[in-house]
Amino acid sequence: MKRYLYKLIAHYLSLYIRNDDLVVEINPNNDSIIRNFQNGKVFFTNSEKNNLEIFKDILWHNLSIKPDYIILIGNVHYENDVQTFLVKIKEICKPSTRFIFIYYSSLWKPFLQFLTFLNLRRKTAEQNWISHDDIDNLLRLSDYELVKKENKILCPIYIPLLSYILNRFFAPIIFFRFFALLNIAIAKPLNKTRQSQHSVSIVIPARNEAGNIEKLLLKIPKMGNDDEIIFIEGNSTDNTWDTIVEVAGKYKDKYNILIGKQEGKGKGDAVRKGFSMATKDVFMILDADISVPPEDLTKFYEAIITDKGEFINGSRLVYPMDKKAMRFFNIIGNKFFAFGFSFVLGQKFKDTLCGTKVLSKENYLKIVKNRNYFGDFDPFGDFDLLLGASRLGLRIVEVPITYRERTYGDTNIQRWKHGVLLLKMLIFSALKIKFI
Repeated sequence: MKRYLYKLIAHYLSLYIRNDDLVVEINPNNDSIIRNFQNGKVFFTNSEKNNLEIFKDILWHNLSIKPDYIILIGNVHYENDVQTFLVKIKEICKPSTRFIFIYYSSLWKPFLQFLTFLNLRRKTAEQNWISHDDIDNLLRLSDYELVKKENKILCPIYIPLLSYILNRFFAPIIFFRFFALLNIAIAKPLNKTRQSQHSVSIVIPARNEAGNIEKLLLKIPKMGNDDEIIFIEGNSTDNTWDTIVEVAGKYKDKYNILIGKQEGKGKGDAVRKGFSMATKDVFMILDADISVPPEDLTKFYEAIITDKGEFINGSRLVYPMDKKAMRFFNIIGNKFFAFGFSFVLGQKFKDTLCGTKVLSKENYLKIVKNRNYFGDFDPFGDFDLLLGASRLGLRIVEVPITYRERTYGDTNIQRWKHGVLLLKMLIFSALKIKFI
């Protein structure tokens, strides 16, 4: 049972942990999971060592590079003071460190105690039985933030085919996950201080948007000391490119403007082109149709530099929108995909399809580095970023915006064709993240 269980845990953790990540495991017993990962260090706890001695051991090893992940398997079951333990452990982490807590569901307590009685488990029994709500509360008290939580493993014993089906396809489903053996929670330390002033790179994909270019530029607010605005033209059939060139020359003394043409097709390709040209600390995407007021970018900026979130996503479905801004079936589709991706990613969304998204350059480069896990599957670019952010364990926060009606040109969205494509992407995402 133990060998199969730990193999499953290592498989789940491999979604988040990559080969070049420095991983520290603080383990209350001698059954380590970290040996499954290339760049890991293990520190064991036992009844003869108290927490202070443990942390002295860790600091003695002189982790000059702070860990990317700290794994705590079962620690919350054995610590006399979980809150103090969580506060102390922050001394060895950096702001981007992710904590992975693995602990048993209280529903399995009688069964696990029975296995202990039969000598099928080690004798040290769990003294704390912690729920997801308890974890959330303890993290808040210790200045952490819960990013996401999962329920895994319905069958901890290897039974050919049956355990595979139950653990991969049934355990994540809403009803069945209530009976799962393991809880997995991912958390980040809270950064209470406002980050220093950061300049932004605003990437604006533009296809057949000639009438919007100048109006859009003049509405963009100043955020950092040296912001840059990057227009990427995308195979337009009107004079969008000529307009971009003209506007860039006209306002070159007022704005730092970069321009480029995408080589491929689709908004995703245009965004990647723009980000490859971007040089500032914060990356933003803004659609050229002005349906999202450019003035609202300050809300996204404040959210990311004050650490309200690490990936800021716009939401058009909170405030009333202009009458013709979004058609009825588009609203239904948006709500459906928001529900679907909330389930898959383990974080709550109201609107995954809003084109305005903001993240740091550092986190974008991490997404790029590990993009091969999902592949080049997303022509829109939104889900390439959302899925990458989820795999990094980033805290995703939505900023409500007022959605405006387009005043120039026609939408580039093909409702039914793109709806089918989005459904395929949702299924693909579920198999790569949720049902693994």
